[in-house]
Amino acid sequence: MTIYTSKYPSVSIPSTNLYTLLFRDHDKFDPASPAFIENASGVSLNRKEVKDMTLSLAYGMRRVLGAKRGDVVMVFSPNSLSWPVVAFSIFAAGLCMTPANTAYTPSELAHQLKDSGAYYIFVHPALLPVAIETLTSLGASPTEIKKRVVIMALARESDASTAEVNAGGWIQLEDLLNKGSLEREESFEGAQAEETVTLCYSSGTTGLSKGVMTTHRNLVSQTLTTLGCFSPLDPKKDSFIGVLPFYHIFGLALLVLFPFCAGTPLVICPRFDLAQFCSGIQKYKITVAIIVPPIMLALVNSPIPVEYDFSSLRIVMSGAAPLAKTLGVSLDKRLRGMGVKADIIQGYGLTETSPGVAIVRTEEAMSKLGSVGDLVPNMSARLVDEDGVDVKPGQSGELWVRGGNVMKGYLNNPTATANAITSDGWFKTGDIAVRDDDGCFTIVDRKKELIKYKGFQVPPADLEAVLLTHPDVGDVGVIGIESEDRTTELPRAYVVPKSGYASLPTQKERETFALGIQKWIEGKVARHKYLRGGVVVIEVIPKSAAGKILRRQLRDLAKEEVQMSVKAKL
Repeated sequence: MTIYTSKYPSVSIPSTNLYTLLFRDHDKFDPASPAFIENASGVSLNRKEVKDMTLSLAYGMRRVLGAKRGDVVMVFSPNSLSWPVVAFSIFAAGLCMTPANTAYTPSELAHQLKDSGAYYIFVHPALLPVAIETLTSLGASPTEIKKRVVIMALARESDASTAEVNAGGWIQLEDLLNKGSLEREESFEGAQAEETVTLCYSSGTTGLSKGVMTTHRNLVSQTLTTLGCFSPLDPKKDSFIGVLPFYHIFGLALLVLFPFCAGTPLVICPRFDLAQFCSGIQKYKITVAIIVPPIMLALVNSPIPVEYDFSSLRIVMSGAAPLAKTLGVSLDKRLRGMGVKADIIQGYGLTETSPGVAIVRTEEAMSKLGSVGDLVPNMSARLVDEDGVDVKPGQSGELWVRGGNVMKGYLNNPTATANAITSDGWFKTGDIAVRDDDGCFTIVDRKKELIKYKGFQVPPADLEAVLLTHPDVGDVGVIGIESEDRTTELPRAYVVPKSGYASLPTQKERETFALGIQKWIEGKVARHKYLRGGVVVIEVIPKSAAGKILRRQLRDLAKEEVQMSVKAKL
Protein backbone atom coordinates (compact mmCIF):
# COMPACT_ATOMS: atom_id res chain seq x y z
CA MET A 1 0.00 0.00 0.00
CA THR A 2 1.39 3.42 -1.01
CA ILE A 3 0.15 6.18 1.28
CA TYR A 4 0.92 9.83 0.52
CA THR A 5 0.87 12.38 3.34
CA SER A 6 0.84 16.16 3.48
CA LYS A 7 4.08 18.12 3.53
CA TYR A 8 2.46 20.63 5.89
CA PRO A 9 3.01 20.23 9.66
CA SER A 10 0.24 18.29 11.43
CA VAL A 11 -2.44 20.33 13.16
CA SER A 12 -3.96 19.42 16.54
CA ILE A 13 -7.74 19.06 16.21
CA PRO A 14 -9.82 19.50 19.38
CA SER A 15 -13.06 17.55 19.80
CA THR A 16 -15.48 20.37 20.48
CA ASN A 17 -18.51 22.30 19.23
CA LEU A 18 -17.82 24.14 15.97
CA TYR A 19 -19.21 27.27 17.63
CA THR A 20 -16.60 26.93 20.39
CA LEU A 21 -13.86 27.00 17.75
CA LEU A 22 -15.38 30.00 15.97
CA PHE A 23 -15.14 32.06 19.15
CA ARG A 24 -12.01 30.47 20.59
CA ASP A 25 -9.94 33.55 19.79
CA HIS A 26 -12.77 36.04 20.41
CA ASP A 27 -10.72 38.05 22.91
CA LYS A 28 -7.71 38.07 20.60
CA PHE A 29 -9.48 40.15 17.93
CA ASP A 30 -10.91 43.65 18.20
CA PRO A 31 -14.58 43.15 19.19
CA ALA A 32 -15.53 46.30 17.27
CA SER A 33 -13.94 45.09 14.02
CA PRO A 34 -16.40 44.18 11.26
CA ALA A 35 -17.11 40.47 10.80
CA PHE A 36 -19.72 40.57 8.04
CA ILE A 37 -20.49 43.44 5.66
CA GLU A 38 -23.21 43.84 3.02
CA ASN A 39 -21.47 44.66 -0.23
CA ALA A 40 -24.06 47.03 -1.69
CA SER A 41 -25.13 48.92 1.44
CA GLY A 42 -22.10 48.72 3.72
CA VAL A 43 -24.33 47.63 6.62
CA SER A 44 -22.23 45.45 8.92
CA LEU A 45 -22.07 43.35 12.07
CA ASN A 46 -19.00 43.56 14.27
CA ARG A 47 -17.54 40.55 16.07
CA LYS A 48 -19.14 41.41 19.44
CA GLU A 49 -22.56 41.84 17.82
CA VAL A 50 -22.20 38.45 16.13
CA LYS A 51 -21.45 36.71 19.43
CA ASP A 52 -24.21 38.47 21.37
CA MET A 53 -26.75 38.02 18.59
CA THR A 54 -26.01 34.33 17.99
CA LEU A 55 -26.25 33.36 21.67
CA SER A 56 -29.52 35.31 21.85
CA LEU A 57 -30.94 33.72 18.68
CA ALA A 58 -29.80 30.28 19.84
CA TYR A 59 -31.78 30.87 23.04
CA GLY A 60 -34.82 31.80 20.94
CA MET A 61 -34.45 28.64 18.84
CA ARG A 62 -34.38 26.45 21.93
CA ARG A 63 -36.78 28.29 24.28
CA VAL A 64 -39.20 30.11 21.95
CA LEU A 65 -39.42 27.69 19.02
CA GLY A 66 -38.83 24.67 21.24
CA ALA A 67 -36.13 23.06 19.08
CA LYS A 68 -34.19 20.31 20.88
CA ARG A 69 -30.55 19.30 20.68
CA GLY A 70 -29.91 17.38 17.46
CA ASP A 71 -33.02 18.69 15.66
CA VAL A 72 -32.46 19.46 11.99
CA VAL A 73 -33.16 23.00 10.78
CA MET A 74 -33.29 23.96 7.10
CA VAL A 75 -31.78 27.24 5.87
CA PHE A 76 -33.23 28.38 2.54
CA SER A 77 -31.75 31.73 1.65
CA PRO A 78 -29.27 33.42 -0.68
CA ASN A 79 -26.17 34.97 0.87
CA SER A 80 -27.16 37.66 3.34
CA LEU A 81 -26.09 39.32 6.57
CA SER A 82 -28.46 37.03 8.48
CA TRP A 83 -27.06 33.83 6.92
CA PRO A 84 -23.95 33.44 9.14
CA VAL A 85 -25.92 34.67 12.15
CA VAL A 86 -28.53 31.93 11.72
CA ALA A 87 -25.86 29.29 11.00
CA PHE A 88 -23.77 30.19 14.07
CA SER A 89 -26.93 30.24 16.21
CA ILE A 90 -27.84 26.74 15.02
CA PHE A 91 -24.37 25.53 16.03
CA ALA A 92 -24.56 27.25 19.43
CA ALA A 93 -28.01 25.77 20.12
CA GLY A 94 -26.75 22.25 19.40
CA LEU A 95 -28.96 21.84 16.33
CA CYS A 96 -28.07 20.52 12.87
CA MET A 97 -28.27 22.74 9.77
CA THR A 98 -29.28 21.52 6.32
CA PRO A 99 -28.69 24.38 3.85
CA ALA A 100 -30.76 24.22 0.67
CA ASN A 101 -29.99 25.42 -2.85
CA THR A 102 -31.97 28.61 -3.49
CA ALA A 103 -32.68 27.53 -7.08
CA TYR A 104 -34.58 24.44 -5.94
CA THR A 105 -38.11 23.85 -7.15
CA PRO A 106 -40.71 22.74 -4.58
CA SER A 107 -40.27 19.05 -5.51
CA GLU A 108 -36.47 19.26 -5.12
CA LEU A 109 -36.80 21.11 -1.82
CA ALA A 110 -39.34 18.55 -0.63
CA HIS A 111 -36.86 15.71 -1.19
CA GLN A 112 -34.25 17.39 1.03
CA LEU A 113 -36.83 18.39 3.62
CA LYS A 114 -38.19 14.86 3.94
CA ASP A 115 -34.85 13.10 3.80
CA SER A 116 -33.14 15.39 6.32
CA GLY A 117 -36.07 15.31 8.74
CA ALA A 118 -35.99 19.10 9.12
CA TYR A 119 -39.01 20.65 10.83
CA TYR A 120 -38.21 24.36 10.97
CA ILE A 121 -37.26 26.26 7.81
CA PHE A 122 -35.49 29.61 7.98
CA VAL A 123 -36.53 31.28 4.72
CA HIS A 124 -35.49 34.45 2.95
CA PRO A 125 -38.61 36.58 2.24
CA ALA A 126 -38.16 36.25 -1.53
CA LEU A 127 -38.27 32.44 -1.26
CA LEU A 128 -41.32 32.21 0.98
CA PRO A 129 -43.68 31.18 -1.90
CA VAL A 130 -41.44 28.19 -2.74
CA ALA A 131 -41.34 27.13 0.92
CA ILE A 132 -45.13 27.41 1.24
CA GLU A 133 -45.70 25.36 -1.93
CA THR A 134 -43.20 22.75 -0.73
CA LEU A 135 -44.79 22.32 2.69
CA THR A 136 -48.28 22.30 1.18
CA SER A 137 -47.25 19.51 -1.19
CA LEU A 138 -46.08 17.51 1.84
CA GLY A 139 -49.50 17.84 3.45
CA ALA A 140 -48.82 20.65 5.92
CA SER A 141 -51.81 22.83 6.80
CA PRO A 142 -51.62 26.66 6.67
CA THR A 143 -51.50 26.69 10.49
CA GLU A 144 -48.62 24.19 10.58
CA ILE A 145 -46.73 26.10 7.89
CA LYS A 146 -46.92 29.26 10.01
CA LYS A 147 -45.40 27.31 12.91
CA ARG A 148 -42.55 25.84 10.87
CA VAL A 149 -41.39 28.84 8.86
CA VAL A 150 -39.15 31.60 10.21
CA ILE A 151 -38.59 34.64 7.98
CA MET A 152 -34.83 34.98 7.69
CA ALA A 153 -34.07 38.70 7.69
CA LEU A 154 -32.57 41.04 10.26
CA ALA A 155 -34.17 44.45 10.71
CA ARG A 156 -30.93 46.19 9.69
CA GLU A 157 -30.56 44.29 6.40
CA SER A 158 -31.03 46.55 3.40
CA ASP A 159 -32.91 44.00 1.29
CA ALA A 160 -34.92 42.36 4.04
CA SER A 161 -38.20 43.07 2.16
CA THR A 162 -40.27 41.88 5.09
CA ALA A 163 -43.08 44.41 4.82
CA GLU A 164 -45.38 42.06 2.92
CA VAL A 165 -44.68 39.07 5.17
CA ASN A 166 -44.96 41.02 8.42
CA ALA A 167 -48.66 41.47 7.80
CA GLY A 168 -49.06 37.73 7.38
CA GLY A 169 -48.20 36.92 10.97
CA TRP A 170 -45.05 34.98 10.11
CA ILE A 171 -42.39 34.33 12.73
CA GLN A 172 -39.53 36.80 12.24
CA LEU A 173 -35.90 36.49 13.33
CA GLU A 174 -36.49 39.52 15.52
CA ASP A 175 -39.22 37.55 17.35
CA LEU A 176 -36.56 35.08 18.50
CA LEU A 177 -33.99 37.70 19.50
CA ASN A 178 -33.67 39.45 22.87
CA LYS A 179 -35.83 36.95 24.71
CA GLY A 180 -32.81 35.78 26.66
CA SER A 181 -29.35 34.44 25.92
CA LEU A 182 -27.52 31.16 26.32
CA GLU A 183 -24.82 31.50 28.97
CA ARG A 184 -22.65 29.43 26.66
CA GLU A 185 -23.04 27.23 23.62
CA GLU A 186 -24.22 23.61 23.81
CA SER A 187 -21.33 21.31 24.67
CA PHE A 188 -19.99 18.78 22.16
CA GLU A 189 -16.83 17.64 23.87
CA GLY A 190 -15.00 14.37 23.25
CA ALA A 191 -17.03 11.73 21.44
CA GLN A 192 -19.98 14.12 21.13
CA ALA A 193 -17.98 16.11 18.56
CA GLU A 194 -18.79 13.26 16.17
CA GLU A 195 -22.45 14.34 16.15
CA THR A 196 -23.71 15.77 12.85
CA VAL A 197 -23.73 19.57 12.58
CA THR A 198 -24.53 20.05 8.88
CA LEU A 199 -26.36 18.06 6.23
CA CYS A 200 -25.33 19.39 2.83
CA TYR A 201 -26.73 17.39 -0.08
CA SER A 202 -24.51 15.65 -2.59
CA SER A 203 -25.01 12.95 -5.18
CA GLY A 204 -21.77 11.31 -4.05
CA THR A 205 -20.37 9.20 -6.84
CA THR A 206 -23.68 8.05 -8.28
CA GLY A 207 -27.43 8.18 -7.89
CA LEU A 208 -29.87 10.59 -6.25
CA SER A 209 -28.69 13.35 -3.91
CA LYS A 210 -27.85 12.23 -0.39
CA GLY A 211 -27.43 14.03 2.92
CA VAL A 212 -23.76 14.24 3.87
CA MET A 213 -23.35 13.88 7.63
CA THR A 214 -20.66 16.41 8.46
CA THR A 215 -19.72 16.47 12.13
CA HIS A 216 -18.56 19.23 14.46
CA ARG A 217 -15.11 17.65 14.39
CA ASN A 218 -15.13 17.53 10.57
CA LEU A 219 -15.68 21.29 10.29
CA VAL A 220 -13.32 22.07 13.19
CA SER A 221 -10.71 20.01 11.32
CA GLN A 222 -11.54 21.70 8.01
CA THR A 223 -11.18 25.18 9.48
CA LEU A 224 -7.95 24.53 11.39
CA THR A 225 -6.25 22.67 8.54
CA THR A 226 -7.13 25.54 6.18
CA LEU A 227 -5.55 27.96 8.64
CA GLY A 228 -2.55 25.62 8.64
CA CYS A 229 -1.94 25.79 4.88
CA PHE A 230 -3.46 29.06 3.64
CA SER A 231 -1.29 32.13 3.14
CA PRO A 232 -0.96 33.99 6.49
CA LEU A 233 -3.73 36.52 7.05
CA ASP A 234 -3.64 39.89 8.84
CA PRO A 235 -7.02 40.84 10.40
CA LYS A 236 -6.17 44.53 10.03
CA LYS A 237 -5.27 44.32 6.34
CA ASP A 238 -6.97 41.30 4.78
CA SER A 239 -10.60 40.92 3.73
CA PHE A 240 -12.60 38.35 1.76
CA ILE A 241 -15.43 38.78 -0.71
CA GLY A 242 -18.26 36.25 -0.39
CA VAL A 243 -19.96 35.69 -3.71
CA LEU A 244 -20.11 31.87 -3.76
CA PRO A 245 -23.36 30.49 -2.30
CA PHE A 246 -23.11 29.81 1.42
CA TYR A 247 -25.44 26.81 1.10
CA HIS A 248 -22.65 25.03 -0.81
CA ILE A 249 -20.00 23.40 1.42
CA PHE A 250 -17.29 25.38 -0.41
CA GLY A 251 -18.91 28.71 0.45
CA LEU A 252 -19.85 27.62 3.97
CA ALA A 253 -16.39 26.38 4.91
CA LEU A 254 -14.13 28.79 3.03
CA LEU A 255 -16.19 31.98 3.33
CA VAL A 256 -18.49 31.78 6.35
CA LEU A 257 -16.28 29.82 8.77
CA PHE A 258 -12.64 30.29 7.74
CA PRO A 259 -12.37 34.11 7.52
CA PHE A 260 -14.25 34.52 10.80
CA CYS A 261 -11.80 32.22 12.58
CA ALA A 262 -8.93 34.15 11.00
CA GLY A 263 -10.37 37.43 12.30
CA THR A 264 -10.84 38.91 8.82
CA PRO A 265 -14.03 40.57 7.54
CA LEU A 266 -16.23 39.02 4.85
CA VAL A 267 -18.00 41.24 2.33
CA ILE A 268 -21.26 39.50 1.38
CA CYS A 269 -22.72 39.46 -2.14
CA PRO A 270 -26.23 37.94 -2.40
CA ARG A 271 -25.48 36.60 -5.89
CA PHE A 272 -22.88 36.98 -8.61
CA ASP A 273 -23.15 40.27 -10.45
CA LEU A 274 -19.85 41.16 -12.13
CA ALA A 275 -20.13 44.93 -11.67
CA GLN A 276 -21.15 44.56 -8.01
CA PHE A 277 -18.35 42.04 -7.46
CA CYS A 278 -15.74 44.35 -8.97
CA SER A 279 -17.14 47.34 -7.11
CA GLY A 280 -16.85 45.41 -3.83
CA ILE A 281 -13.20 44.57 -4.47
CA GLN A 282 -12.44 48.25 -5.01
CA LYS A 283 -14.64 49.68 -2.24
CA TYR A 284 -13.52 47.34 0.54
CA LYS A 285 -9.94 46.80 -0.69
CA ILE A 286 -10.50 43.04 -0.91
CA THR A 287 -7.32 40.98 -0.68
CA VAL A 288 -8.72 37.44 -1.08
CA ALA A 289 -11.28 36.36 -3.69
CA ILE A 290 -12.42 32.75 -3.51
CA ILE A 291 -14.32 32.00 -6.71
CA VAL A 292 -15.10 29.38 -9.38
CA PRO A 293 -13.88 29.05 -13.02
CA PRO A 294 -16.96 30.69 -14.64
CA ILE A 295 -16.34 33.84 -12.56
CA MET A 296 -12.69 33.75 -13.67
CA LEU A 297 -13.90 33.55 -17.25
CA ALA A 298 -16.06 36.65 -16.73
CA LEU A 299 -13.09 38.50 -15.24
CA VAL A 300 -11.01 37.59 -18.28
CA ASN A 301 -13.54 38.34 -21.04
CA SER A 302 -15.64 41.24 -19.78
CA PRO A 303 -14.63 44.90 -20.19
CA ILE A 304 -16.09 45.66 -16.74
CA PRO A 305 -13.11 44.71 -14.48
CA VAL A 306 -10.72 47.26 -16.07
CA GLU A 307 -13.00 50.03 -14.81
CA TYR A 308 -12.16 49.16 -11.19
CA ASP A 309 -9.15 49.25 -8.89
CA PHE A 310 -8.05 45.71 -8.02
CA SER A 311 -4.68 46.75 -6.58
CA SER A 312 -5.50 45.37 -3.12
CA LEU A 313 -6.07 41.85 -4.47
CA ARG A 314 -3.29 39.40 -3.56
CA ILE A 315 -4.92 35.92 -3.74
CA VAL A 316 -7.47 34.51 -6.18
CA MET A 317 -8.46 30.97 -5.27
CA SER A 318 -10.55 28.74 -7.52
CA GLY A 319 -12.47 25.68 -6.44
CA ALA A 320 -15.69 23.63 -6.80
CA ALA A 321 -14.82 22.67 -10.40
CA PRO A 322 -11.57 22.02 -12.32
CA LEU A 323 -9.56 25.09 -13.31
CA ALA A 324 -7.98 24.86 -16.76
CA LYS A 325 -4.37 26.03 -16.82
CA THR A 326 -5.10 28.20 -19.86
CA LEU A 327 -7.83 30.07 -17.96
CA GLY A 328 -5.49 30.68 -15.02
CA VAL A 329 -2.82 32.03 -17.36
CA SER A 330 -5.39 34.30 -19.06
CA LEU A 331 -6.56 35.71 -15.73
CA ASP A 332 -2.98 36.33 -14.63
CA LYS A 333 -2.35 38.20 -17.88
CA ARG A 334 -5.56 40.26 -17.44
CA LEU A 335 -4.72 41.21 -13.87
CA ARG A 336 -1.14 42.13 -14.76
CA GLY A 337 -2.55 44.36 -17.50
CA MET A 338 -4.53 46.11 -14.75
CA GLY A 339 -1.36 46.53 -12.70
CA VAL A 340 -2.29 43.73 -10.27
CA LYS A 341 0.00 40.91 -9.12
CA ALA A 342 -2.16 38.30 -7.42
CA ASP A 343 -1.37 34.66 -6.76
CA ILE A 344 -3.85 32.45 -8.63
CA ILE A 345 -4.27 29.13 -6.86
CA GLN A 346 -6.63 26.18 -6.90
CA GLY A 347 -8.07 24.01 -4.17
CA TYR A 348 -9.75 20.62 -4.41
CA GLY A 349 -12.36 18.93 -2.30
CA LEU A 350 -15.83 17.44 -2.14
CA THR A 351 -18.91 17.85 0.00
CA GLU A 352 -17.96 14.55 1.63
CA THR A 353 -14.56 15.96 2.68
CA SER A 354 -15.91 19.19 4.22
CA PRO A 355 -14.52 20.04 1.53
CA GLY A 356 -10.74 20.51 1.73
CA VAL A 357 -8.40 17.83 0.38
CA ALA A 358 -5.63 19.74 -1.41
CA ILE A 359 -4.49 23.29 -2.13
CA VAL A 360 -1.77 24.96 -4.19
CA ARG A 361 0.77 26.99 -2.20
CA THR A 362 0.86 30.66 -3.16
CA GLU A 363 4.60 30.44 -3.80
CA GLU A 364 3.86 27.74 -6.42
CA ALA A 365 0.91 29.59 -7.94
CA MET A 366 2.23 29.78 -11.49
CA SER A 367 4.53 26.75 -11.54
CA LYS A 368 1.70 24.44 -10.42
CA LEU A 369 -1.15 26.13 -12.28
CA GLY A 370 -3.61 23.44 -13.36
CA SER A 371 -2.78 21.17 -10.43
CA VAL A 372 -4.78 21.12 -7.18
CA GLY A 373 -1.58 21.20 -5.13
CA ASP A 374 -0.47 19.31 -2.06
CA LEU A 375 -2.66 17.61 0.51
CA VAL A 376 -3.90 19.84 3.33
CA PRO A 377 -2.49 19.15 6.83
CA ASN A 378 -3.47 15.81 8.42
CA MET A 379 -4.73 14.43 5.08
CA SER A 380 -3.50 11.13 3.58
CA ALA A 381 -4.13 9.82 0.09
CA ARG A 382 -3.79 6.80 -2.14
CA LEU A 383 -4.09 6.36 -5.90
CA VAL A 384 -5.65 3.02 -6.81
CA ASP A 385 -6.72 1.12 -9.91
CA GLU A 386 -10.13 -0.43 -10.57
CA ASP A 387 -9.24 -3.40 -8.38
CA GLY A 388 -8.28 -1.22 -5.43
CA VAL A 389 -4.56 -1.85 -5.96
CA ASP A 390 -2.20 1.11 -5.54
CA VAL A 391 -0.78 2.32 -8.84
CA LYS A 392 2.92 2.98 -9.42
CA PRO A 393 4.32 6.52 -8.99
CA GLY A 394 3.51 8.69 -11.99
CA GLN A 395 0.49 6.61 -12.99
CA SER A 396 -3.10 7.81 -12.69
CA GLY A 397 -5.56 6.21 -10.32
CA GLU A 398 -8.70 6.90 -8.36
CA LEU A 399 -7.95 9.25 -5.49
CA TRP A 400 -8.77 7.84 -2.06
CA VAL A 401 -8.35 10.11 0.97
CA ARG A 402 -8.40 9.74 4.73
CA GLY A 403 -8.39 12.41 7.43
CA GLY A 404 -10.39 14.43 9.92
CA ASN A 405 -12.30 16.24 7.17
CA VAL A 406 -13.96 13.06 5.85
CA MET A 407 -17.70 12.84 6.59
CA LYS A 408 -19.32 10.41 8.98
CA GLY A 409 -21.41 8.99 6.16
CA TYR A 410 -24.59 9.47 4.14
CA LEU A 411 -27.81 10.02 6.08
CA ASN A 412 -30.23 7.08 6.03
CA ASN A 413 -28.06 5.30 3.48
CA PRO A 414 -25.65 2.76 4.98
CA THR A 415 -25.22 1.05 1.61
CA ALA A 416 -24.00 4.24 -0.07
CA THR A 417 -21.76 4.94 2.92
CA ALA A 418 -20.21 1.46 2.74
CA ASN A 419 -19.64 1.88 -0.99
CA ALA A 420 -17.94 5.25 -0.46
CA ILE A 421 -15.80 4.61 2.65
CA THR A 422 -13.68 1.51 3.16
CA SER A 423 -13.59 -0.37 6.45
CA ASP A 424 -10.25 1.28 7.27
CA GLY A 425 -11.51 4.81 6.59
CA TRP A 426 -10.52 5.59 3.00
CA PHE A 427 -13.04 7.77 1.14
CA LYS A 428 -13.26 6.99 -2.57
CA THR A 429 -13.49 10.36 -4.31
CA GLY A 430 -14.39 8.98 -7.74
CA ASP A 431 -11.85 11.36 -9.27
CA ILE A 432 -8.86 10.11 -11.27
CA ALA A 433 -5.61 11.88 -10.37
CA VAL A 434 -1.86 11.78 -10.90
CA ARG A 435 0.82 12.92 -8.46
CA ASP A 436 4.01 14.61 -9.58
CA ASP A 437 7.47 14.37 -8.03
CA ASP A 438 6.80 17.45 -5.88
CA GLY A 439 3.77 15.83 -4.26
CA CYS A 440 1.17 17.88 -6.15
CA PHE A 441 -1.96 16.20 -7.48
CA THR A 442 -3.70 16.89 -10.77
CA ILE A 443 -7.25 15.72 -11.44
CA VAL A 444 -7.30 14.22 -14.93
CA ASP A 445 -10.68 12.50 -15.18
CA ARG A 446 -13.73 11.56 -13.21
CA LYS A 447 -14.85 8.03 -12.52
CA LYS A 448 -18.17 9.09 -11.10
CA GLU A 449 -21.18 10.06 -13.16
CA LEU A 450 -21.79 13.40 -11.47
CA ILE A 451 -22.02 16.42 -13.76
CA LYS A 452 -20.65 19.73 -12.50
CA TYR A 453 -22.19 22.83 -14.04
CA LYS A 454 -20.36 25.96 -12.83
CA GLY A 455 -19.51 24.20 -9.58
CA PHE A 456 -23.08 22.99 -8.97
CA GLN A 457 -23.76 19.28 -8.81
CA VAL A 458 -26.14 17.80 -11.35
CA PRO A 459 -26.86 14.11 -10.69
CA PRO A 460 -27.80 12.47 -14.02
CA ALA A 461 -30.25 10.18 -12.21
CA ASP A 462 -32.20 13.21 -10.97
CA LEU A 463 -32.66 14.55 -14.50
CA GLU A 464 -33.45 11.12 -15.91
CA ALA A 465 -36.18 10.61 -13.31
CA VAL A 466 -37.81 13.90 -14.29
CA LEU A 467 -37.47 13.32 -18.05
CA LEU A 468 -39.10 9.91 -17.77
CA THR A 469 -42.28 11.61 -16.52
CA HIS A 470 -42.68 13.33 -19.90
CA PRO A 471 -45.49 11.55 -21.76
CA ASP A 472 -43.49 11.30 -24.99
CA VAL A 473 -40.19 10.04 -23.52
CA GLY A 474 -39.62 6.29 -23.62
CA ASP A 475 -36.07 6.11 -22.31
CA VAL A 476 -33.30 8.55 -21.50
CA GLY A 477 -29.63 8.82 -20.56
CA VAL A 478 -27.98 12.00 -19.28
CA ILE A 479 -24.28 12.92 -19.44
CA GLY A 480 -22.16 16.06 -19.11
CA ILE A 481 -20.39 17.48 -22.13
CA GLU A 482 -17.43 19.83 -21.79
CA SER A 483 -17.96 23.39 -23.03
CA GLU A 484 -14.63 25.08 -23.70
CA ASP A 485 -16.08 28.53 -24.21
CA ARG A 486 -18.00 28.38 -20.91
CA THR A 487 -15.28 26.37 -19.07
CA THR A 488 -17.85 24.07 -17.51
CA GLU A 489 -19.79 20.87 -18.14
CA LEU A 490 -23.27 21.12 -19.65
CA PRO A 491 -26.00 18.52 -19.02
CA ARG A 492 -27.12 16.75 -22.19
CA ALA A 493 -29.95 14.24 -22.55
CA TYR A 494 -30.11 11.41 -25.06
CA VAL A 495 -33.76 10.55 -25.51
CA VAL A 496 -35.66 7.68 -27.09
CA PRO A 497 -39.21 8.76 -28.06
CA LYS A 498 -41.97 6.64 -26.55
CA SER A 499 -43.39 6.18 -30.05
CA GLY A 500 -39.98 5.00 -31.28
CA TYR A 501 -37.17 6.61 -33.23
CA ALA A 502 -38.85 5.76 -36.52
CA SER A 503 -41.82 7.96 -35.59
CA LEU A 504 -39.58 11.00 -36.21
CA PRO A 505 -38.17 10.19 -39.66
CA THR A 506 -36.72 13.60 -40.54
CA GLN A 507 -33.94 15.59 -38.89
CA LYS A 508 -36.26 18.58 -38.55
CA GLU A 509 -38.85 16.51 -36.68
CA ARG A 510 -36.20 15.17 -34.31
CA GLU A 511 -34.84 18.69 -33.67
CA THR A 512 -38.34 20.03 -32.96
CA PHE A 513 -39.00 17.14 -30.56
CA ALA A 514 -35.64 17.73 -28.82
CA LEU A 515 -36.23 21.48 -28.40
CA GLY A 516 -39.63 20.75 -26.89
CA ILE A 517 -38.07 18.44 -24.29
CA GLN A 518 -35.34 20.98 -23.56
CA LYS A 519 -37.93 23.71 -22.94
CA TRP A 520 -40.26 21.44 -20.97
CA ILE A 521 -37.72 20.49 -18.30
CA GLU A 522 -36.98 24.14 -17.51
CA GLY A 523 -40.27 24.25 -15.65
CA LYS A 524 -39.39 21.17 -13.62
CA VAL A 525 -35.86 21.66 -12.26
CA ALA A 526 -33.47 24.27 -10.86
CA ARG A 527 -31.66 26.47 -13.39
CA HIS A 528 -28.30 24.74 -13.00
CA LYS A 529 -29.94 21.49 -14.14
CA TYR A 530 -31.21 22.89 -17.44
CA LEU A 531 -30.20 20.82 -20.49
CA ARG A 532 -27.78 23.44 -21.79
CA GLY A 533 -25.87 20.71 -23.60
CA GLY A 534 -28.98 19.98 -25.65
CA VAL A 535 -31.25 17.02 -26.27
CA VAL A 536 -30.38 14.37 -28.86
CA VAL A 537 -32.89 11.84 -30.18
CA ILE A 538 -31.43 8.34 -30.58
CA GLU A 539 -32.74 4.83 -31.27
CA VAL A 540 -31.74 3.14 -28.02
CA ILE A 541 -30.00 3.98 -24.74
CA PRO A 542 -26.90 1.74 -24.36
CA LYS A 543 -27.14 -0.37 -21.21
CA SER A 544 -25.31 -3.22 -19.54
CA ALA A 545 -26.85 -6.67 -19.04
CA ALA A 546 -27.81 -5.52 -15.53
CA GLY A 547 -29.65 -2.52 -16.96
CA LYS A 548 -27.08 0.13 -16.01
CA ILE A 549 -26.78 3.00 -18.49
CA LEU A 550 -23.43 2.83 -20.27
CA ARG A 551 -22.61 6.53 -20.07
CA ARG A 552 -19.17 5.99 -21.53
CA GLN A 553 -20.82 5.03 -24.82
CA LEU A 554 -22.96 8.17 -24.69
CA ARG A 555 -19.84 10.26 -24.06
CA ASP A 556 -18.16 8.58 -27.05
CA LEU A 557 -21.23 9.42 -29.12
CA ALA A 558 -20.96 13.06 -28.02
CA LYS A 559 -17.30 13.15 -29.11
CA GLU A 560 -18.25 11.73 -32.51
CA GLU A 561 -20.89 14.45 -32.89
CA VAL A 562 -18.28 17.13 -32.17
CA GLN A 563 -15.88 15.65 -34.72
CA MET A 564 -18.63 15.46 -37.36
CA SER A 565 -19.55 19.08 -36.64
CA VAL A 566 -15.93 20.19 -37.10
CA LYS A 567 -15.63 18.27 -40.39
CA ALA A 568 -18.88 19.79 -41.62
CA LYS A 569 -17.55 23.30 -40.93
CA LEU A 570 -14.33 22.50 -42.80
